[in-house]
Amino acid sequence: MNKKKILIICPYPEGLAAGQRLKYEQYFKHWKSNDYELTISSYFDINTWKILYDSDFIIKKIIGIIFGYFKRIRDLYLIKKFDIVYIFMWVTPLGSTIFEHLFVKFSKKIIYDFNDSIYLKDHHTEKFIINHFFNFLKTPNKCNYLIKNSNHVIIDSLFHYNYCHNLNKYNACTHIPCSLDVNYFYPINKNRSNDKIIRIGWTGTFSSKIYLDNIKNVFVRLNEIHKFKLIIIGNFDYSIPNIDVELIKWKKTSEIKDLQSLDIGIYPLIKNNWTLGKGALKAMQYMALEIPTVASDLGTTSNVITNNFSGILVNNENEWVNALDYLIRNPKERQRIGRNAREEIVKKYSSEILKSKYLNILNKLSH
Repeated sequence: MNKKKILIICPYPEGLAAGQRLKYEQYFKHWKSNDYELTISSYFDINTWKILYDSDFIIKKIIGIIFGYFKRIRDLYLIKKFDIVYIFMWVTPLGSTIFEHLFVKFSKKIIYDFNDSIYLKDHHTEKFIINHFFNFLKTPNKCNYLIKNSNHVIIDSLFHYNYCHNLNKYNACTHIPCSLDVNYFYPINKNRSNDKIIRIGWTGTFSSKIYLDNIKNVFVRLNEIHKFKLIIIGNFDYSIPNIDVELIKWKKTSEIKDLQSLDIGIYPLIKNNWTLGKGALKAMQYMALEIPTVASDLGTTSNVITNNFSGILVNNENEWVNALDYLIRNPKERQRIGRNAREEIVKKYSSEILKSKYLNILNKLSH
């Protein structure tokens, strides 16, 4: 049997960005075992990725952007060799939709996959923050064009479903929630007594630290009740006066170990259409590791977490403080909620459970 060929068009190098790594990338092995041959073309190379969220290195970033456009020109020459082109987020990040038009014109079949609400004209941009200078060049038209003209659209939040199903000219839209390899995200036994300082943790990038900022006063108030350590696993400096903050630079090699060190995970959001379209991936990571999670009661998160069973959902500052206070005081509750959370992920959101959804789409388009 001849292998079907897939060209993956994505922003970042394989294995680095959570939006890619914990979505479609984890299914590559499964696709290959089902007679698909993959070619991956990331817009940014590894050197540009390393400095992308740094406030400096503007010239190097510009060079990285130019180099990315040359890659896409090369891809256009090769595109007819592939049975399916799988586009994640966009073809090119800046300017007009010309490259998206060309990819639609010359591809045999296109699958379009995206996360967050990047199609909104007034969206709050978290992704691809290189420098404010470039923000005016970005447009949601790229996403909307791809939603409309792709042969199939994949979404990770039901918030997007009606919009994408109605806009797509084939009415072909499938909701596949974020998923995790539960053999990779595995829990460890912890000392759940009240004799140690509780480690409350958050993981994310500079672009999403606004959500931490939004609950700074929660930590200030909680500090009046309990001694705790706030763990930030990310790629930026962060501090709150009088709060014990420990910064851990995110690394793929230590990702699981760093997360396993947490006693409580937090997933704060700000209510708007952007956050309603999120896939709740960060909350799911905590849950898979049996870390009891306190999260904003919004969007997909409200579907993933069963309140007071597999996590605690909160709606305001007082509820944040009360939920964290409760979990700090009650180690057995941390254990119960963490155990229930892990079971929810294994049953509903493991990559093993959801892998057939991706394969069904590939098979449908390649035959």
